[in-house]
Amino acid sequence: MCSNRKAVRILLVGDSGVGKTSLILSLVSEEFPEDVPPRAEEITIPPDVTPEKVPTHIVDYSEREQTVDQLRMEINRADVVCIVYNVEDEDTLDTVTGHWLPLVRSTLGQQHQTPIILVGNKVDLVDYSTMEIVLQTMMEYPEVETCVECSARTLKNISEMFYYAQKAVLHPTAPLYILEQRDLTEKCKKALIRIFKICDTDNDGLLNDQELNAFQRRCFNAPLNPQALEELKTVVRRNISDGVHSDSLTLRGFLFLHRLFIQRGRHETTWTVVRRFGYNDNLQLRKDYLFPHIRVPPGCSTELNHSGYSFLTSLFEKYDKDQDGALSPQELVDLFSTCPVMPWGPDVSHSVHVNEKGWITLQGFLAQWTLWTSLDVHRTLEYLAYLGFCGTADESQLSAITVTREKRIDLQKKQTMRNVYQCHVIGPRDAGKTTFCQGLLGKSLEEAQSIPSDALSRHTISTLQVYGQEKYLVLHDIDVHNITDALMPNEVQCDVACLVYDTSNPKSFEYVARIYMKYFSESRIPILFVNNKNDMATVRQDYIIQPTAFCHKYKLPPPHPFSSASQPKRDIYTKLATMAAYPNLRRLVHLLLLRPETNRVARHLKQLSIVVGDHSLWLKVGLGVAAVAAFALLIARTLRAER
Repeated sequence: MCSNRKAVRILLVGDSGVGKTSLILSLVSEEFPEDVPPRAEEITIPPDVTPEKVPTHIVDYSEREQTVDQLRMEINRADVVCIVYNVEDEDTLDTVTGHWLPLVRSTLGQQHQTPIILVGNKVDLVDYSTMEIVLQTMMEYPEVETCVECSARTLKNISEMFYYAQKAVLHPTAPLYILEQRDLTEKCKKALIRIFKICDTDNDGLLNDQELNAFQRRCFNAPLNPQALEELKTVVRRNISDGVHSDSLTLRGFLFLHRLFIQRGRHETTWTVVRRFGYNDNLQLRKDYLFPHIRVPPGCSTELNHSGYSFLTSLFEKYDKDQDGALSPQELVDLFSTCPVMPWGPDVSHSVHVNEKGWITLQGFLAQWTLWTSLDVHRTLEYLAYLGFCGTADESQLSAITVTREKRIDLQKKQTMRNVYQCHVIGPRDAGKTTFCQGLLGKSLEEAQSIPSDALSRHTISTLQVYGQEKYLVLHDIDVHNITDALMPNEVQCDVACLVYDTSNPKSFEYVARIYMKYFSESRIPILFVNNKNDMATVRQDYIIQPTAFCHKYKLPPPHPFSSASQPKRDIYTKLATMAAYPNLRRLVHLLLLRPETNRVARHLKQLSIVVGDHSLWLKVGLGVAAVAAFALLIARTLRAER
């Protein structure tokens, strides 16, 4: 995989008469020019004739035609600088260190990253090499990438020289390797360690043959044949004692191989690997890799799809080393070790299901990712990238995400394909919103009250069965302090709203009644009033109309009693999820019940848990398939009649 550079700009500098222009013209014409101009015009080599398939611009410098300021400008524009000297003229070699290298440093800065190629021209005139002298220069100047000796007259190493210059830009040594220490840079090691962990799918600290071949396919689109695989491990065994264990490659062996590739001039191998896993030329994860562009139109939502859930399930199983169905704190740290920081705090254990030790279960793990994706899809994309998600072929982590259609269309078509529903829980202070939200996770009042305030989450999420299908319900505790506080648009827009009041507090219902009249009376959002603390004495509300009469007047389900004093019942949460899934159901059922042919089906549906006016329908998950089918048929007939 190549660098994301769109072009390479090569600048040739050096003393007069060293053959800079001849080198350029010999490359282009493939013959030595007898009539050499003072300076060659800028040459552009098209991508289809270069090994790296990148356009290459070659720029000549002439001391006779250009000023020092023009030279400095060209140095600043160059991606790589070739300093040319004459191998038979010792003075031109001296000026490499005496003038040209210091000039580049003074122009670009002492710590500049522009690679330098030393080019010894006219080797056809001598029978010796200057490489020994040049190697010393390379040790003194780390920016010197390599040196090549060539001849413009005989065309020896001409194409190689420009190839090395291009390679120095596209596959630079400096980010990967420290020449003085003959070792990988810390950035390179960190990147390769992350890659090793991602590819170690069974989490045993080794890359077996299957994992190595999967790595090869991901990076180079082809597996290693068995003989090549054995030869690779043999090379590692000969050079490092603990590089191979149980016929599998260790992390030390993996790092050794990449060090060996670089020492043998095969930088492109390591660059292909790190770029395939999202790194840029500075060995930092690319922004476009972490945050691929995703368009979420207004009214749409984002959900994980099968590909995303499959990857996350495999990830959970990989790090659940003791196979107890939960991730211990250390297992969770290990799972996120390929990420820059641990993204989850103590609030996670109060947002999703955990086991008796407070460790996140697979159900809770998938729910937390579902919550992330629903609330902040960019964060999900970022961490899927850190964790090494890879779709088929070159797909990004976008292949793990589904953008749902607009809710407006769902309402028009009277059905939704969404799997995650947002429920906003609104009510006055002390109405018990927090305990209601924690009840979704099966926590009692005592358990909810024992949660430290700094560990409390505003969101809880769990799966529920809606007509036999598993759906996620997200409860969002909307924090409104006073009755005069205005709700923001994002606090109103949801799939279903739950208005909670304290049945033992006479001042409580007025708050939610006013909220309903101000924000929801004209909307198509399903509403459920909840009279919380039902285990306490019910008192008359200080409002112009009592809760049950209020709901009847506005054709809403009557207030649903709830108490978290004991183990909370899940029927109320199933009701909320069902209302979110079928926002038109209340009106349709009202129409159906006006028709005489629905009486028989209505008797079966009196167990449905959605209430319309004074008609009670308790919708159970265990409803018979026949009854559901009959109900659906009647809905279809009613819809046709409406049209």
